[in-house]
Amino acid sequence: MASFPLFERAKQHGSRIALREGEATFSYDDLIQRAHRVATALLGDEKDLKEKRIGVLVPPGADYAAAQWGVWRAGGVFVPLSLSATPKEISYAVADAEIGCLITTDKLAAGLSSSDALRVIDVAEALQTALGTGSFPDLAPGRRAMMLYTSGTTSKPKGVVTIHGCIAAQIESLIEAWQWSAGDRIPLFLPLHHVHGIINVLCCALWSGAQVETFSRFDTESVFPRAATDAYTVFMAVPTIYVKMIEALESMGADERTKVVLGFSRMRLMVSGSAALPAGIHRKWEEITGQKLLERYGMTEIGMALSNPYEGERRPGAVGVPLPGVSVRLKNDEGSVVTSEDEPGEIQVRGPTVFHEYWKRPETTAESFDDGWFRTGDIAVREKGYYRIMGRSSVDIIKSGGYKLSALEIETVLLDHPDIAECAVLGIEDPTWGESVAAAVVPAAGRTIAENDLRAWCKERMSPYKVPRVFKFPSSLPRNAMGKTTKPEVKKLFV
Repeated sequence: MASFPLFERAKQHGSRIALREGEATFSYDDLIQRAHRVATALLGDEKDLKEKRIGVLVPPGADYAAAQWGVWRAGGVFVPLSLSATPKEISYAVADAEIGCLITTDKLAAGLSSSDALRVIDVAEALQTALGTGSFPDLAPGRRAMMLYTSGTTSKPKGVVTIHGCIAAQIESLIEAWQWSAGDRIPLFLPLHHVHGIINVLCCALWSGAQVETFSRFDTESVFPRAATDAYTVFMAVPTIYVKMIEALESMGADERTKVVLGFSRMRLMVSGSAALPAGIHRKWEEITGQKLLERYGMTEIGMALSNPYEGERRPGAVGVPLPGVSVRLKNDEGSVVTSEDEPGEIQVRGPTVFHEYWKRPETTAESFDDGWFRTGDIAVREKGYYRIMGRSSVDIIKSGGYKLSALEIETVLLDHPDIAECAVLGIEDPTWGESVAAAVVPAAGRTIAENDLRAWCKERMSPYKVPRVFKFPSSLPRNAMGKTTKPEVKKLFV
């Protein structure tokens, strides 16, 4: 009977500490047993969930890992949901993924919409379930394993489905490239409904026998003292966090700062991703800590595809070369594969790390591939062998603080406001966030809109990172001859 390799490797790590959560620690044996209990609670009288979608709304820590492993053990598809999502956003995911069961906590369950008809399992109660026979379904590489929601270029988020073999390939590629080992220790404060936190940190670490220390969010007051005592060997974050750490270090007293800086300098690897890392931040971090950040490129549909080398030149402003097992090509607007350097083209990716499908969107899935190559929509050039991202082929994709956001999705929410006639959402350059979400809002005739009231209204209907940071209130939006809003012209409103 086939089993996901992560579980077999976990057995080999046995009593080693897998997770640290505050003062509590959990061994690999603990995680296996906890996962078995969750799987038993999910299965009930069934022998196999047969790829039923199981939502998970659980804070970072051992309970999250147990829920993830438990869903997989029972033969289900793991669908992690954002802890900051609104009830409306959760209801959308529940309906779209056809989630029949949600693993969560009593506290988080209280905020769910009463209209969602689904079975809710309290993770604490599931962990008290008596262990069964330990007989679980076959987890062949081709079975669906996980569904992550990404905004993409449509107004509604799409479910990106990956199979067990794809997840294993993504993990093995990164472990080889970044030389993970059982001796590694890493903090985890990244959102656990995105591939960055799930695959790059949690799954890679637990596959390797390493140790993960979880935090509910990034906080220098929590992370800096641990870094100063050599608690970590590997560190992964988004550019925004490096900006915040530089600001915090520059405001600290000399003695305290020296201890923290030395802690960072002794780490073997520090990675930045999920958004472009400004070259100035790359240089500044090296100046302070001596660490050359490793920048990489990936997305929900492909995991990681490009990376600066672990050993070799880590070039500021570049995302490196293809990772092990990943094939990458550039294709220009004429449909030809780019063979020369310095000629831009769309990044296209092929290999076992590429996702299986967009859930219930066969036409979109087919349109996203070019003869077996996934079309990322990102434009890049090769410069002396290294890829450099130039931008996105769609102005409707915004990368802010590590999140990839859909301008169209945010526009859809704004247009629900009774005082808004039309709007245009786009990303504007921001030194801290990479891009900030900006919205040009045209009030309905005879109406006025107070910015603070609008922002409060938005916070009730969308995740905090989607709420526009900057608003403009023009009397009309610029349009072309076809009557379509021209976002390059809208962008000039924010200059």
